[in-house]
Amino acid sequence: MTEHTPLLEIDGVTKAFPGVVANDGVSFSIRAGEVHALLGENGAGKSTLVKMIYGLVRPDAGRMRLHDAAYEPRDPSEARAQGVGMVFQHFSLFDALDVAENIALGMDDPPPQRRLARRIEEVSHDYGLPLDPARLVGDLSAGEQQRVEIIRCLLQNPKLLIMDEPTSVLTPQEVEILFTTLRKLAAEGTAILYISHKLEEIRALCDHATILRGGKVVDTCLPGEKSAREMAEMMVGARLNTPARAETQPGDVLLEVSELSVTPATPFGTKLHDISLQLRAGEVLGVGGVSGNGQDELLAALSGETRLPKSEIVFKGRPIGASGPNARRAMGVLSAPEERLGHAAAPDMTLTENALLSGAVREGLARRGFIAWRKARAFAERIIAAHDVRTPGPEVAARALSGGNLQKFVMGREIQQRPEVLIVNQPTWGVDAQAAAAIRQALLDLSAAGAGVLVISQDLDELMEITDRFAALNAGQLSAPRPTRGLTMEQVGLMLGGAHDMEVAHETA
Repeated sequence: MTEHTPLLEIDGVTKAFPGVVANDGVSFSIRAGEVHALLGENGAGKSTLVKMIYGLVRPDAGRMRLHDAAYEPRDPSEARAQGVGMVFQHFSLFDALDVAENIALGMDDPPPQRRLARRIEEVSHDYGLPLDPARLVGDLSAGEQQRVEIIRCLLQNPKLLIMDEPTSVLTPQEVEILFTTLRKLAAEGTAILYISHKLEEIRALCDHATILRGGKVVDTCLPGEKSAREMAEMMVGARLNTPARAETQPGDVLLEVSELSVTPATPFGTKLHDISLQLRAGEVLGVGGVSGNGQDELLAALSGETRLPKSEIVFKGRPIGASGPNARRAMGVLSAPEERLGHAAAPDMTLTENALLSGAVREGLARRGFIAWRKARAFAERIIAAHDVRTPGPEVAARALSGGNLQKFVMGREIQQRPEVLIVNQPTWGVDAQAAAAIRQALLDLSAAGAGVLVISQDLDELMEITDRFAALNAGQLSAPRPTRGLTMEQVGLMLGGAHDMEVAHETA
């Protein structure tokens, strides 16, 4: 294979599922040592395409060539054997096993444990991602868990490494470490296919980009020569609206949390330590943190899923710690969890039924044990129309929607109930630029109408864009909230890493 021959060549690849053509005649190529971005909205066909490259899905038509030879992997094992590795967005790790045991499970022919442990130490240090092979995965941070997935791939010497949203759980400092590693791999000749919704990262890291829309390749570009906005508009095929907020002064305190401590329900959960905060009317308060630092436990305590024996949580002067979710909803305290399919929405229930699950109390959809199905359907239709949810209708099952559309439905369901306080975890996780902008605008509009909005998010750009104050959650402890305006990314990164003493952060900056 010459220097100019593509390492991987995709030619006219097509894949259809019942009712949708996921990929329609897709063609592009990746060269050795190239970092190539694959961009597109939710539902554009990125996931299906990389699944075909990794052997999880077989194409209906077209061809793939790897190392200038026909490439038709029947399963991931065969793809790995030919030099293709993949780091998925969702980790596939067992908390109760150590690093070496987890890595062995993901290898087709693992060496003896002692030799594997030495190789893990060698490779992880060589690439700037040090790992202790004897540590339990459940004790690792989210960034360290991602290292496990990456090292598992690197131990198999991939010539093509596919990465799906690799920085969604990393602090800014960890992102820089990862980019250093990826640049080293590229310099050694490894090709990297990189999927991310964070377009500034694409600009900083990637050599070329292929843009998908509706399952087709619609454009290519050199990311370093385009702005993030230009690439976003290439993805959606239209001008992108930037969320705008009205200038308002925060009002009275709506929600107050005082010295909240919660023991996790699972062995690998995170204990909350003495968390205190105030949320005012007309304010958006941001809570940032790398995944696994207590976000789920905080949302469960604020939503009522975890009930508290004391009065650590007060809504408009009334203790609500012992109240469950329905009682809090009746008062005006609503929430939306991170996991949209299975927690925020029941996958096999229709949108009408999912609207009922959350809106029964505030929308009056049930009375004396009887469900008002006509009203429930009208509520679902109102959500769909107001939040541009792309679906044939309210009788479609939740699992049939794309991730972005289901997220818009889940967020719209809570917003349409006119909450006085809305607590959301990862409101735009895994959604494309257009859907994210729509969700952020809806949160800002809710705040402008006088509600207090608490946004828990790992997306620092999101928090910097829409919040009035910012606090960092690290190992179950919350820093004192600070005005968002004026905070630098370096200061935020230090806060996320546990430097809650901002004098230290200021000195470092």
